[in-house]
Amino acid sequence: MNRPYNFSAGPAAIPEEVLQRAAAEMLDWHGSGMGVMEMSHRGKEFISIYEQAEADLRELLAVPSEFKILFMQGGGIAENAIVPLNLSRAATVDFVVTGSWSLTSRKEAAKYAAEVHTAASGEASGFTTLPDPAGWQLSRGASYLHICSNETIHGIEFHELPDLKSLGSEAPLVIDFSSHVASRPVDWGRVGLAFGGAQKNIGPAGLTMVIVREDLLGQALPACPSAFDYRVVADNQSMYNTPPTWGIYMAGLTFQWLKRQREGELTGVAAMEARNIAKARLLYDFIDASPFYLNKVAANCRSRMNVPFFLHDESRNDAFLAGAKERGLLQLKGHKSVGGMRASIYNAMPLAGVQALVDYMREFERQHA
Repeated sequence: MNRPYNFSAGPAAIPEEVLQRAAAEMLDWHGSGMGVMEMSHRGKEFISIYEQAEADLRELLAVPSEFKILFMQGGGIAENAIVPLNLSRAATVDFVVTGSWSLTSRKEAAKYAAEVHTAASGEASGFTTLPDPAGWQLSRGASYLHICSNETIHGIEFHELPDLKSLGSEAPLVIDFSSHVASRPVDWGRVGLAFGGAQKNIGPAGLTMVIVREDLLGQALPACPSAFDYRVVADNQSMYNTPPTWGIYMAGLTFQWLKRQREGELTGVAAMEARNIAKARLLYDFIDASPFYLNKVAANCRSRMNVPFFLHDESRNDAFLAGAKERGLLQLKGHKSVGGMRASIYNAMPLAGVQALVDYMREFERQHA
């Protein structure tokens, strides 16, 4: 029997091959007599898991050697505090606000930075468009500029990262890429730091990935806890405190799964990007052609990972969700702050799952239009 298709925004679906591998190794990892959750994080068994996961992530995302990869805890929400504790230098921080998560990040950073400046905002459009970088009002001497490169709730994505140098800014770009990490390549030449919780596209909740340029280390505020100081974490290979060992192991299995993916001549993340473009196009094209459904986001910045949509007659929402569940299409209810529906179609979601959703949406429209 096929498993249902899980459209949850996070914690989200994990590739079935990864779950099967983890189940097979649950009681005994590679003849060690221990499950991964029972291992010492300083033992040779776990060190080998950690080193392979880090190497595979660096390969998959083509992370340059001048960046450190840190495996931390606390999720993206904790990083909203940890980033300014490390990078703000108690000075001005710029924000481009494009949805709920960048709003949350800005509010948290205000506790640690001397000033939080909104360089641009899409709030006037109801977060359905991205502010044009040509119009951003950047602060002189800002410690960094923060964007959420994919807004999970509002379904907005930067398909190209801004080039701050071309805008006259020397500030490093900080990106929250929690909900689209490993779905497409990253232009590291434009990035100073990227962070993301694993629970959307990489693995289970509990692991946070931080990829930070080395020259940004060693600037933490005096009040920054040692376990959150990027320099301390980097110097201790992410083991200053006990890391989220199970999360690292599961992420490592996902990285190996990603490396095996093929799409024509493409492999790894490039193959996933091609699939994700195809999945998103299938769903958006159907919504746009239908008088029954609506997506409000401008076409040039629609997320490939999180597709919010609405029924024109919202009195039918409950019936739509009930029918979807009967067909094994799960977790389609939109975020409580915006309502409607949301289909999160991360790497683990196959094209067949999106096709099944479109088929159901077409059937539901035919029955109720």
